[in-house]
Parts: sequence; structure tokens; C-alpha cells
Amino acid sequence: MSDNSQANVHDEAHTGPIKNPKQLLLAVFFSFVVPVFAIIGLVYYVTSDKKPASGAVNLEKALAARIQKIGTIEIRDANRQLKGGEEVFKAQCTACHATGAAGAPKLGDAAAWAPRIATGYDALLNSAVKGKNAMGPQGGGDFETLEIGRAVVYMVNASGGKLEEPKAAAAPAEAASAAK
Repeated sequence: MSDNSQANVHDEAHTGPIKNPKQLLLAVFFSFVVPVFAIIGLVYYVTSDKKPASGAVNLEKALAARIQKIGTIEIRDANRQLKGGEEVFKAQCTACHATGAAGAPKLGDAAAWAPRIATGYDALLNSAVKGKNAMGPQGGGDFETLEIGRAVVYMVNASGGKLEEPKAAAAPAEAASAAK
């Protein structure tokens, strides 16, 4: 007769895969140590190589673009002497207005400048400062609005117009002394 006691049936029904202490130690080892090594391996994989930005050809430029500062500060000399119209024209406007490139009216071409002169100084200055058609803002330069205005007056006057060159705004101390 077999031993089918209640205690023996109960033990067989609730036994798991671990039968002895050696199996218990192996299960604990593999359940804690193996995931740690897996995590270390993943971290090593992710940090082992420089990953270029999507579509980047030059890795150094892509890296510099990703880690660049959010804002920049540009320090300029506020007391610098403002340039005259001819100086600004020679520095910035000559490239297109001397040759007529990209449909720009040539300096001295009264027929090309006549409809533009008819719009007035403010419209010409606005076009020069903000850009128009193929011309970028300030013609791609970096000048004060007064300097751009002087260049506009220089080009208009050289092309048959009669505009007065804009003057620099007087400083508050100078304006007060001039009023007395």
C-alpha cells in the first residue's frame, strides 16, 4: 500500500522548482547579479561612441551645435564714429548696386532710380533696413539705421535725387544746451 497521507500530498502540491539550498543560492545570484551586469553593458554601449546628430556629416560641427550656448552677447563700441553714406556704400552696397546684380538699380542710373525715389526716403530706408526682393536686411551688413539712411541718400543723390543727409540724434545733454 502506498503512503498517501494528507501531509505527503500537501508537500508535493506546494513545492517549487528550488529543491535544495544550492539551487536557492544560484537563483538569488542570477536574479540580482545578472541584471546588474546587463545594465552595466547597456550603459557602456550607449556611452561608448559619439553619436552624430540626425543627418550630420561633420561630427565636430554637429557636436558643437548640440552643446552651444543658448544666448550670446555682442559688445559694441557705442561711441564709435558713425560712417558716412559713401563709406557704407563702398563697404556694403557696391557689390550689387555697382553692377546691377540681382536686379539692383545701378548707382547713377536715373531711369532705374526714378520710380524708387518717387516712393520717398522713408520707403527707401525701410526697404534698405528690412530688405526687399533679393536684397537681405541692410544688404547683409551690420550698420546702424542712421548709417544705412546715409547710404540711401548717397545712392539717391548720385542717381538724380535731391535728399538731405539724415543727422545723428543729439545727446540729451547737447539738446538741453542747444535749447538755451
